[in-house]
Amino acid sequence: QVQLVESGGGLVQAGGSLRLSCAASGSTFSIAAFGWYRQAPRKQRELVAGISSGGTTNYADSVKGRFTISRDNAKNTVFLQMNSLKPEDTAVYYCAAGAALFKVVTGAIDYWGQGTQVTVSS
Repeated sequence: QVQLVESGGGLVQAGGSLRLSCAASGSTFSIAAFGWYRQAPRKQRELVAGISSGGTTNYADSVKGRFTISRDNAKNTVFLQMNSLKPEDTAVYYCAAGAALFKVVTGAIDYWGQGTQVTVSS
């Protein structure tokens, strides 16, 4: 089993920045890729970004150029730097982990975090 614990959410004004962190623990040897998903009220959960063990990244079009996903393999931690935030970025953000990047970005998730709320005010 793998446990994912997110942190870093909060309230920010439009145009501001936040950095989310996700720390993995447990049987992390089974994890090769991480991702961030988000779910806004009355909407489906959607991919934000994914990253492989080698650093290959994948982003949703809506966040390209504004968000950056990165990871610290030594600490089993993944980050999401969010800049130029917009009110439409308001959602619960979930950390996700899986066996490969293509699985993480297509929704074949092995482990989910509990989620952290991000609210962007206009």
